[in-house]
Amino acid sequence: MRPDRKRHLLGLSLVVVAVAMLVAWQVPGLAAAAPQDDHGGHGEHAAGGDHGGHHGRVIAPPLHPDPVPVKTWPPALILIVGAVLLPLVPVRPLRALIAIGLPAYALTVIWGLPDGARLVVPIAGHELHVLEADRLSLVFGKIFALVGVIAGVYAFHNGDRRQQVASLLYNAGALGVTFAGDYFTLYAFWELMAVSSVILIWARDRADSQRAGRRYILVHLVGGAVLLFGIFLHVQSSGSILIDRFAPGTGGLAAWSILLGFCLNAAVPPLGPWLPDAYPRATVTGAIFCSALTTKTAVYTLLRVFPGWEVLAVAGVIMALYGVVYAVLANDIRELLAYHIISQVGYMVAGVGIGTTMALNGAAAHAVCHILYKALLFMGAGAVIQTTGREKLTELGGFWHRQKLIFGLYMIGAFSISGFPLWNGFVSKSMVVSAAGHVHWDWAFLLLMLASVGTFLHTGLKLPYGTWMGEDRGIQPRRAPANMVVAMAIGAFFCTLLGLAPGLLYQYLPYAVDWDPYTAPHVIEAVQLLLFTFFAFWVFVPMLHGEPTISMDTDVLYRKSAGWARALFVTSVGRLFDASEVAVRALARKVQEALGNPVRLVPGLRALPGADGERYDVDGSRLPLTVPISLLLLAFLLVWAVSRWS
Repeated sequence: MRPDRKRHLLGLSLVVVAVAMLVAWQVPGLAAAAPQDDHGGHGEHAAGGDHGGHHGRVIAPPLHPDPVPVKTWPPALILIVGAVLLPLVPVRPLRALIAIGLPAYALTVIWGLPDGARLVVPIAGHELHVLEADRLSLVFGKIFALVGVIAGVYAFHNGDRRQQVASLLYNAGALGVTFAGDYFTLYAFWELMAVSSVILIWARDRADSQRAGRRYILVHLVGGAVLLFGIFLHVQSSGSILIDRFAPGTGGLAAWSILLGFCLNAAVPPLGPWLPDAYPRATVTGAIFCSALTTKTAVYTLLRVFPGWEVLAVAGVIMALYGVVYAVLANDIRELLAYHIISQVGYMVAGVGIGTTMALNGAAAHAVCHILYKALLFMGAGAVIQTTGREKLTELGGFWHRQKLIFGLYMIGAFSISGFPLWNGFVSKSMVVSAAGHVHWDWAFLLLMLASVGTFLHTGLKLPYGTWMGEDRGIQPRRAPANMVVAMAIGAFFCTLLGLAPGLLYQYLPYAVDWDPYTAPHVIEAVQLLLFTFFAFWVFVPMLHGEPTISMDTDVLYRKSAGWARALFVTSVGRLFDASEVAVRALARKVQEALGNPVRLVPGLRALPGADGERYDVDGSRLPLTVPISLLLLAFLLVWAVSRWS
């Protein structure tokens, strides 16, 4: 696509969502739902302590349950032991069942943990809190284990040992971070996630996957190094390795380094181009784990350590819009979904930055709902790739009637992420948006609503239309494995269940919830925005189809500079070592020659017997007696002169 056409397409998309927002803002339903004061609009359902202006908001109190010592295996250890033993199982279906059963067993263990459960292991003079449970860690632990089960069902037909082991270790890393009570335990599982997840990218065995995997692991290792640097600074200054929250603006360089390490895994721009670069190139089944674990684990750590940091509210709003804008240009169906991961995680990060009880509840709830519907969306896209061998919008279309069930299940995920009433995204997203309204951050409220319009425009309309509808290209998809459809049905069930009965989710959130999303103004607001977005899409659909292009993100900084960096840090260094090796070898030869026949190096002695021979003969090349006597006298004279002078 020509650059001018790309600019026009991007500009048109921004105009469409902006006009949608402005028009919807003028209609009665949305105006009635907008926050006007602490007791109007959505605010009438707020939890106590969330009211106040920009500088008067009340940060949610920390969670400090009474410790309850427990004797149990940490959930992460269950999966690690299983991952070590799994390759020894020779029967493929049995391995697949184990890969499902282990996360299911971990889920039962987590469900039985009491609030305040603690397991401490003394190592090298420190007490490692390998299991520290409260309401926040329990809700994340449950959803991580549940998605491990769903993804395991989706991958049942896949007998690749690499992917099965890597998936279990990846899930173990997420659970280990979630229940870690100290920074060293957290860091160990943090790096386990990076190493295991890259295997799911490399396992696709394609050249682009190999390159993307190398970029992915390098970025995450750098992020891990920054995180470790911050941990060391914090331990040195505080004397404690235990994880606790930083009050907004405190902690100095240690806090900012830890925050930077967390934000890289959360894909906060400009640190997040690794996500849309790597996830579309992962295996069909591995991408489900990727979509669910890394960024949401980072959200958990931000909720745990940095609630109320206003910089995160700004970053979250930018993320929500950033992902939507880049989805305009995406042609790869999983790349489009990957950019919407960034957009949806933006709501969670913004909730962390707002920091009130409702905002933190909303961030946690949206993480749970996002894991479910994003896994469902990636499963739908993966089923298309599995059955057609195609993954570009410009190569797909016209076969929805041959995949009605997969298409229908995908649309449940699309309705969920778009915030349709009756599905879970409507419940969780509205908590974060309304929390911004409660503290009178109107800029955040409006921009997050604007991002919602873009989400439906691309994930709910552009992707399904371009993939299953549109131009009929004569595609005859193969029959999808039954386990893939079953996994999609499980994800769709939970998306619908939590949308119809949000109280099932509310009871597990960190703080008490007093919020009803199904008020008339809120429902009218959502329906108006979504209907106008659908109308705008239908009018401009010829301009929004896929284009065979590659969009450069902020990764252009290291992609375009890769040749220069390789020449500076690899090629030149290699040549320097090669030259040094040649020089050292030459010096060694000279030393060998000198020690083998030192007479040859002394001018005036070459006429002595043996001077020109290959071997040095002590008797034949012995110096005349006058030489050592003269040298000895010269030394005595030199010593005498120095002593007299001093």
